[in-house]
Amino acid sequence: MNLSTADHRAQPPQITIPRRYNAAHDLLARNAAWPDKTAFINAVSGDKLSYGELVRQSHQFASALRAQGFAPESRVLIAMLDTPDWPVVFLGCILAGVVPVAANTLLTTADFEFMLRDSRAQGLLVSDVLLPAFEPLIGHIDTLKTVIVAGDPETNDLSLNSLTIQPLALLIRAQPATELVADTCADDACFWLYSSGSTGAPKGTVHLHSHLIQTAELYGRGVLGIAHSDVVYSAAKLFFAYGLGNALTFPMAVGATTVLLPARPTPLDVFIILKNFKPTIFYGVPTLYAALLADPARPAKADVALRLCTSAGEALPAEIGRQFTDAYGVEILDGIGSTEMLHIFLSNRPGAVRYGTTGQAVPGYALRIVGDDGNDCAVGDIGELHISGPTSAIMYWNSRAKTKATFAGDWTKSGDKYTLSADGYYTYGGRSDDMLKVGGIYVSPFEVEACLMTHPAVFEVAVIGVQDADELVKPKAFVVLKAGQNATTDELKLHVKQHLAPYKYPRWFEFVAELPKTATGKIQRFKLRQL
Repeated sequence: MNLSTADHRAQPPQITIPRRYNAAHDLLARNAAWPDKTAFINAVSGDKLSYGELVRQSHQFASALRAQGFAPESRVLIAMLDTPDWPVVFLGCILAGVVPVAANTLLTTADFEFMLRDSRAQGLLVSDVLLPAFEPLIGHIDTLKTVIVAGDPETNDLSLNSLTIQPLALLIRAQPATELVADTCADDACFWLYSSGSTGAPKGTVHLHSHLIQTAELYGRGVLGIAHSDVVYSAAKLFFAYGLGNALTFPMAVGATTVLLPARPTPLDVFIILKNFKPTIFYGVPTLYAALLADPARPAKADVALRLCTSAGEALPAEIGRQFTDAYGVEILDGIGSTEMLHIFLSNRPGAVRYGTTGQAVPGYALRIVGDDGNDCAVGDIGELHISGPTSAIMYWNSRAKTKATFAGDWTKSGDKYTLSADGYYTYGGRSDDMLKVGGIYVSPFEVEACLMTHPAVFEVAVIGVQDADELVKPKAFVVLKAGQNATTDELKLHVKQHLAPYKYPRWFEFVAELPKTATGKIQRFKLRQL
């Protein structure tokens, strides 16, 4: 029987959200019964924020925004490190009806200028250590009227280029702890996220109030089974779609506790958190899992309290998943999500993990694989993954053509190539713009990468297409070797030929110290193609 991929679409559960709805109010109200429980803890300072304090400070900040003259639907750029201040300002904005625009803290001044001008943000919320990146912009962007700095609570107001810079802590402290909830709708614009830029310039992605709780219910509860007793740590930061769900929406939906790390995580940072704070759920990315396994200082199984791990951002190599499970006795649920869909829509499930695949559709999302002819692919054939679900962004800001190209009616185009097995498991084939045609046959760069990852000397690898002397496209591999390990080009070519069809082996190898990546850990193959 020639089944099409359309026969493997999940049926959505029913989650009722009222028409008049404020996402922040919902998340905060769910935790009224345990005001003394720790909601967020700073892994560096040890500072804790209880759910009761979170409610109080979020409403105080909402009042501060109103007092500063921010009207509903105005926008504020958040460029802050992961500390308990981040959820306070994010939720406070939403309570006030103001739209927070989360920014990647690792970007440059030019990137921040693009986001401020593109979003026409009237306010900037920035960590004190990040303020220097914005100083050349303050006073030179007409729409930016207010700058609020998180950091030293005793810092006095400063003036830069005629614009007053106010300290967040004092601003909050000056407001009464009265409840303020904007009269918003479930379909109102709630917040923006800018895409990570793995394929070029970032795009402002607009999400609704209903989207946050939908991801928490469908994936957080439905797949992870996150519970009130869980302690969670996400290596992905709050300004990413992946991290926002992991470290804010999911735990707040059930009253769990989140560990936050202000700095970018190193293996040592993760080891300290796993040992000292005993998270039960760890959200990582493939690059970080590989680094953890390669580090001889990694903690013993008995020193951690993990019950579940997840991976996203890039497809998880099967060998990394198996090695981690062998070392710690827990599964890594590899999944795929996107800024456009807000979180993971396709994932492995606890007890049903099949390493080397991205699992099955998350209940609530429908999936299809579409061929070059626009029709659903047969099982086993490669095509582009399209998603339908309740958390799809409504548009890219100021990008009508890109919006129309990505959001096609009920379906959102992922730009990822996939195949589907007869029993409903999806296997990643690479980004659509990364796919190679060798001898007229599609070759998945990820398949070649996964094969090379099974070589004992290989730490990381990325494969792109390069033209040979006859202007025919062939695979080229950029390889990062493990410390103290060696491998030759001929050895790696033979390794691929022994495991894959012969035409798929890389014709060229380049050994490098590291691969270019986004802050989420996604390999930027477009940069490799520019070398």
